[in-house]
Amino acid sequence: MSRTAVLPFRVARLRLAHGLLALCAFGAVGLAAHAAPPAAREGKERTVNEWLQRMQKASYNRSYIGTFVVSSSTGAMSSARIWHACDGQRQVERVESLSGAPRQTFRRDDEVLTFVPESRTVRSEQRESLGLFPELQDPADTTIAQFYAARRVGNERVAGYDADVVQLAPKDSLRFGYRIWSEKKSGLVVKLQTLDGDGNVLEQAAFSELQLDAPVRISKLSQMMAVPEGWRVEKTQAQKTTAAAEGWSLKASVAGFRPQSCYKRPAEGVLQWIFSDGLASVSLFVEAYDPSRHQQEGVFASGATHTLTRRVQDWWVTAVGEVPAQTLKTFALSLERKR
Repeated sequence: MSRTAVLPFRVARLRLAHGLLALCAFGAVGLAAHAAPPAAREGKERTVNEWLQRMQKASYNRSYIGTFVVSSSTGAMSSARIWHACDGQRQVERVESLSGAPRQTFRRDDEVLTFVPESRTVRSEQRESLGLFPELQDPADTTIAQFYAARRVGNERVAGYDADVVQLAPKDSLRFGYRIWSEKKSGLVVKLQTLDGDGNVLEQAAFSELQLDAPVRISKLSQMMAVPEGWRVEKTQAQKTTAAAEGWSLKASVAGFRPQSCYKRPAEGVLQWIFSDGLASVSLFVEAYDPSRHQQEGVFASGATHTLTRRVQDWWVTAVGEVPAQTLKTFALSLERKR
């Protein structure tokens, strides 16, 4: 996969980056039924898991309309208008891009439709996980605390709402830190910064305008997902598999990162292996080496996202993630062909 081939990954992340603030661990539906942690009830400092569980729970119980802006240290900026409806069990969203090419993206649970007006095309795909922040598949998982520490560092207002400012500091150099603004009453995240090892802001995602508990209905958004007459539907053909079944493995695991899923796309000849530590995610893309396309090995950065390209025997590997470059190098050097 060439460097330009991973740009759609970046663009998709920017369009759906509000998930950093609202979706918070796609798939953990049962969390809403959990009681508040004892430490939170007693007014003590919350642990990293208690903060993340609170943020996650809020995303399943608050409908809203807002304007969302993502900016990076490189000067890149993307914005979108978002309508988010939920009932504690299901989530439906509409995201309309306000910058770049006109786009509307709808997500209903794991179904994602992207409407592209200039080509009168609807791109349809299923996403078991959006790979967004945080990836808490199991709310009771305590391993995140082995790699991150959390502390409340202040109060600020964001988009008209009072918020706790929470610092998530990594305990090693394999991951970035985060500064999170969590709305005081509900816990919903309204702003997030990704920080490098020196505390510099690599990327910021925030609501510039937000209406909580807005009158937005799941049924109304679902009706808007109907494909207009005369439009073409393109379905992404991704088959779920395992890295072992495709002949790949890691010589050694990367501390804190666990495999989440693996897909192959026969039409493109690409395998994608996804890892997460609960907050950050890494994707390894593998395809047959083509000297006419795969000409430059190296590491490239865009905001908090790093991309590494490397030839491995007769294969071309592209590693992408919101992690330090060294983490991607560790993954790439550990990847090996078993057959």
